[in-house]
Amino acid sequence: MSKEYGVGIIGCGNISGAYFKLIPMFRNLKLVACADINPAASKARSEEFGVPAEEIDALLANPAVDVVVNLTVPEAHYPVSKKALEAGKHVYSEKPFVLSLEQGEDLRRIADARGLKVGSAPDTYLGGAHQFVRHLIDSGRVGKIMSGTAHVLGPGMESWHPNPDFFFAPGGGPILDMGPYYVNNLVNLVGPVKRVVALANKAREARVIGNGPRQGEVVPVSVATNIHAILEFTSGAQVALMASWDVWAHRHQNMELYGTEGAVFVPDPNFFGGTVEVAGNDREPKEVEVWDHPLTARNYQFDWGTQANYRGIGLADMMEAVTTGRDYRCSLDRSLHTIDVLTAILRSAEEGRAVDIVTTCTQPAALGIEEARALLR
Repeated sequence: MSKEYGVGIIGCGNISGAYFKLIPMFRNLKLVACADINPAASKARSEEFGVPAEEIDALLANPAVDVVVNLTVPEAHYPVSKKALEAGKHVYSEKPFVLSLEQGEDLRRIADARGLKVGSAPDTYLGGAHQFVRHLIDSGRVGKIMSGTAHVLGPGMESWHPNPDFFFAPGGGPILDMGPYYVNNLVNLVGPVKRVVALANKAREARVIGNGPRQGEVVPVSVATNIHAILEFTSGAQVALMASWDVWAHRHQNMELYGTEGAVFVPDPNFFGGTVEVAGNDREPKEVEVWDHPLTARNYQFDWGTQANYRGIGLADMMEAVTTGRDYRCSLDRSLHTIDVLTAILRSAEEGRAVDIVTTCTQPAALGIEEARALLR
């Protein structure tokens, strides 16, 4: 029987609803407290989900809290996580968990000194569809992956998000906001990155909020919103990544990987499920039936329909690693490698040169059917 760990959520904004709903799905997790710099936000979540609301310092001093889930805005991730580690709590953060390698190494130092774990979203690559693609690649279905493309394209978040300021501030932009989904999945499927080169620009200096009580307010844009990058992997593969919030329409696939014996078409890394297609030497992409993995079941109602959503599986996996002593998939090493890749892309665009990646990591262990099932209640 897995040990049950007490979870305290800091940051009760837009994204927190999914964590409040989904954390109870995992057999080794129990929500015990929540907090926010805005007490009204934590009070609202407390009333909605029946989880006690506390001041942040009280939550960090609460002996029932074993691990803090950090859902604050990107610029606050590092100081909040640092404070939680210094209070003796494990930390699992939304992405990006830090904004620089120096911040990540500081968290590592504190965690190691106290025997604590640090993990980071996104964990969507642990979804059944992406793990099925991993299975196809590992089994040699398309040969060795040598190249590919990845696209995360749209007009931006200001049309639907009531407080989109942080998307266009340092720590935001499509590379640091959406890039983690894509780079994490590429590391899962292809392995660590060796070098990057990139170009970047932005279409507008300001955005207009289109939803909520602040509708019509202008938000300044201080980050690049249109980025083209080439990622060279240690394996020798080269993948082109385009990330933009300046695109109104397109016909690009989310992710395509090209091997020596075929190609695999990967669903949106922002989600746990989706359609997988494979082509062989017949050059005809065909949908393949995804295996009966527990993280493919459609369990969550979005505005646009029911989808597979298992946010928190990375947290559950990390806390199981606390119990067993094994490696955990959304580890600090892999999360910091992703940050290294993403910040190197931005630095390459700014400096006009290729940038070597100074960190490395191993591919995470594949999450099989029985292992995934064991983490669910």
